[in-house]
Amino acid sequence: MARKAKKGANREIRVQADQEVRQASSGRSKLDGRSFLYVGGRDCQVAHLREIASSFGAELIHHDGGLREAVSRIDTLLPSVDCVFCPIDCISHDACLRVKTGCKKFSKAFIPLRNGSKSSLERALHTMNERDNSR
Repeated sequence: MARKAKKGANREIRVQADQEVRQASSGRSKLDGRSFLYVGGRDCQVAHLREIASSFGAELIHHDGGLREAVSRIDTLLPSVDCVFCPIDCISHDACLRVKTGCKKFSKAFIPLRNGSKSSLERALHTMNERDNSR
């Protein structure tokens, strides 16, 4: 009798294949070594979001948007990142306003995401990588 595959095993294989194709087609990612701040979103997805950023060669720093971490901590994180992502459906108004103001102050790119899904971040990173590759 054949063993049943673990739930999600096929998805992991597809994700790994997608990452390999992306890296092979573009050579080295233009996002290598860059760091991004992700403010808000769902705590249960942070590890997945970090994996996605890592597949582009980037580091993802997460701030929960004020649920457990002080919103003022955003100001200390901004100088060390290249860009900030905010899922507009999973962030407080106070945290979003603080991020926008801080991005202007430190001349950082602010990229609002339609939602807190993994695919939303992946699309944004893919777009950034494509834009950087075309330059």
